[in-house]
Amino acid sequence: MLRMIAGRIAVGTFVVWGATTLMFVLIRLAPGDPAGVLLGPDATADEIAALRERLGLGGSAIEQYFAYLSQIITLDFGESFRNGLPAMQVVLSRLPATVQLTLAATVVAVVVGLGLGMIAARRPDGVVDRIVSTISIMFQGMPTFWVGIMLILLVALVLRLTPSSGAGTFQHLILPAVTLSLPFTAIIARVSRATLTESMQEPYIQTALAKGLTRSEALSGHALRNSLGAVVTIIGLQIGALLGGAVVVENVFAWPGLGTLVVQSVSNRDYAVVQAAVLLIAFIVLVLNLLADIANALLDPRIRRGAPA
Repeated sequence: MLRMIAGRIAVGTFVVWGATTLMFVLIRLAPGDPAGVLLGPDATADEIAALRERLGLGGSAIEQYFAYLSQIITLDFGESFRNGLPAMQVVLSRLPATVQLTLAATVVAVVVGLGLGMIAARRPDGVVDRIVSTISIMFQGMPTFWVGIMLILLVALVLRLTPSSGAGTFQHLILPAVTLSLPFTAIIARVSRATLTESMQEPYIQTALAKGLTRSEALSGHALRNSLGAVVTIIGLQIGALLGGAVVVENVFAWPGLGTLVVQSVSNRDYAVVQAAVLLIAFIVLVLNLLADIANALLDPRIRRGAPA
């Protein structure tokens, strides 16, 4: 298991380096001079040169890249041009809101997705199973920004059950969490339905049924445990997509998290904040994937022993 953890850390470190390097390249390829855009057409050449140096855009591309790598190592990306505060401090101040949103969406997706999967697996290919499969496909195919807008129109403006945007109370969290969770819910429902249906055909389940357990008892008491590993794996694989979806959802609902901060910083050419945010998001994905792998190994002894699953 320690070898597996070390391997995941090595791969994850390479992925974080790749993501941050890609961000460095994309920022430099953006059209226009960031310093000139920020200062406006009336700025002098000396003012533009000074701001370019402050933004880390002075010198050759190689010099800028090595300076950027040193910033990553020290976690010092300089000051935000807009806020005048350390970039990482600005990013960390928005992190709790994004964590709250993604955790709420994950809980909703796991509870509802597992529930739908268990309902469908009780009678495979039955009417309920077909309904659940149809709903899952619909959830997975609907764009989150469109779902968010529709929920705002229906729930917030027509029914007036929740606020339409902002943060601060539990009511503000409901619509963004539901919107973000829908594609995730669909994936968990389909995966859990497939694994539960397969588990219900195993000999140990047939033995439990022969001893007098009902199908529901065998499903929830025995088959569900063997399906949790697949669900944990899906959570690990989808956490990056969940954070990516949070960028869209946060902007639809004006949720004050990392997503809205990144979009605002890109618009304002506040590159120090963008670079710090990308590093933090990549690190979070690495840690959560590692935790998912560890949880999966704890649920499946074959993974701990290095045997094929």
